[in-house]
Amino acid sequence: MSVSVAERIADDVKSNDVVLFMKGTPVFPQCGFSAAVVQILTDLGVKVQNLRRAQGSRTPPGVKEFSNWPTVPQLYVKGEFVGGCDIIREMHESNELEALLKQHGVALENA
Repeated sequence: MSVSVAERIADDVKSNDVVLFMKGTPVFPQCGFSAAVVQILTDLGVKVQNLRRAQGSRTPPGVKEFSNWPTVPQLYVKGEFVGGCDIIREMHESNELEALLKQHGVALENA
């Protein structure tokens, strides 16, 4: 991974409250796992326009190397890597995800 790609990812992660690297777009996810995480975030009231994503169905370049995580989607909250789809689902089911978002001061439209 080039330094500029790593710097761009790091800047995205640090500059935004919530960053989701995914396949497709929030309106048209290109995989079921990305769609599941978008749905969870939407249900919680996280503004979908604040999400960062790949264009098309490809994995965003350098994302897996940056996080050292083998799959997408990948969710970051206030610069902290939270996890992928399975972790997000588990956290949502136990209300940990909503608590994490609130703890970090992320505005939830449905709260």
